[in-house]
Amino acid sequence: MRHMTDVSKQESIAAAGAVYYLFGATGDLARRKLFPALFSLYKEGKLAEDFAVVGLARRPRTNEEFRQDVYESIVEFCRYKADDQQLWEKFAEHFVYMPLDINNVDGFRELGKLTLELDAKFGIPGNRLFYLALAPNLFGPVSFNLRDGGLLETKGWSRLVIEKPFGYDLESAKKLNDQLSQVFNEEQIYRIDHYLGKEMVQNIQVLRFSNAFFEPLWNNKHIANVQITLAETVGVEERGGYYDKSGALRDMVQNHLLQMLSMIAMEPPSRLHPEDIRDEKVKALRSLRPFASDEDVARNVVRGQYGAGALKGKELPAYRQEDSVALESKTETYVGARVFVDNFRWAGVPFYIRTGKRLPVKTTEVVIEFKNVPDNVLFANRHDLSPNLLVIRVNPMEGIYIKINAKKPGSDNAIQPVVMEFCQSCLIGINTPEAYERLIYDAARGESTYFTRWDEVAQAWAFVDRMAQAWKEETSELHGYAAGSWGPARMDELLGEDGFFWWPVNGQDEDNVIWISGSPK
Repeated sequence: MRHMTDVSKQESIAAAGAVYYLFGATGDLARRKLFPALFSLYKEGKLAEDFAVVGLARRPRTNEEFRQDVYESIVEFCRYKADDQQLWEKFAEHFVYMPLDINNVDGFRELGKLTLELDAKFGIPGNRLFYLALAPNLFGPVSFNLRDGGLLETKGWSRLVIEKPFGYDLESAKKLNDQLSQVFNEEQIYRIDHYLGKEMVQNIQVLRFSNAFFEPLWNNKHIANVQITLAETVGVEERGGYYDKSGALRDMVQNHLLQMLSMIAMEPPSRLHPEDIRDEKVKALRSLRPFASDEDVARNVVRGQYGAGALKGKELPAYRQEDSVALESKTETYVGARVFVDNFRWAGVPFYIRTGKRLPVKTTEVVIEFKNVPDNVLFANRHDLSPNLLVIRVNPMEGIYIKINAKKPGSDNAIQPVVMEFCQSCLIGINTPEAYERLIYDAARGESTYFTRWDEVAQAWAFVDRMAQAWKEETSELHGYAAGSWGPARMDELLGEDGFFWWPVNGQDEDNVIWISGSPK
């Protein structure tokens, strides 16, 4: 759902020519995501010839070595093959490398000279996109040196793209935002949450607002509960040192889960314009019922940490046995919560959210469970009817399925659940555009819909900070769960208190249903 400018009507049109500055160009994010995304955009004609990419990092590299790094990245991670030698050579000539000490403003002045050379060589109209794949504590110093080094003195536009985490809590996020605001306007800052670039997350708004049989039912009169799952099978891997200071609350809940929740809960925007859409998301976040006390957190939030276990026959270590993790660590690897959106549309409807590491399957799904038909009416008084479900599958399979009740073929009014499925991954396969492709393309076009605005970030931090504060108390409980399980038993109990249960993900509960459009298996 994009605002209808002339650019967005033509999805294949090339983005405006610009110099792309990749800070952290020798890092993992650039290698796995950014270089492949740029190549895909170029191959699809969404990057014209008037662009250049400047790789920036501390370590020395020649242009040839940098281009070889880019090539190896594309071979390993890109959805397109770099098998057209002529195309690759044309693409690669736009890439240059410059070693840079980000604390030395003189280096930025040299970068400015290089920029003018690239503008002249490729006919770039003075546009600048600064992508900071760096630690958040470096955002401010880099921004100040971009300004003081003259990089922002241009006849074109300047935009800053930054990665999460945006701060560690609300206080640190405010300090970081204050630093950036001294150099850039809010309209120039593009805060990436890569989940907002995923096809099916963006499809949530299209489903809601372009289908007449969904929107009238999208309220507390018809919806019983909403379940949002973001499950990972991996542990902390080599990120133990970082993760032990962050945890699932800050790493996943504050951004990915609350962003998906806001898109489910938001009101229809008045216009298909980025600021109107983001206004409604902020309103949804403001409507989240705050936790009133530590006891309120304990009643509604489950904090867990995985212990030793097994998955697919493989023995897995406990979190505290992982590299760089403290032996007495209380860092959570699982967060589940019951939250409420206290507005006219959603009052009384529980939203159950959960995310965790070392869970049985890798998946991101949203399940909307509708209220059942009244008891003792027609078929309900003779059959145990299954609730109707709308399931939005975000990752790794992308698609939608709807579960309804229908007559079992060949029976006398026996009822069986029926699933109607749209499998987007089955149609597009591996050529589904990556989230980073969409987001880089959007940033280059000035399309800010699927980037997070400062007030969104602030509201999300304000909400999760209350949980983090409660967990500092010695009496706060850290629930254990076995690696390879679905998390702490307390989370199932929490749903049971309301008469609900977690719907199994990835169609695991669908052995007794009829598939209209084929099984996802």
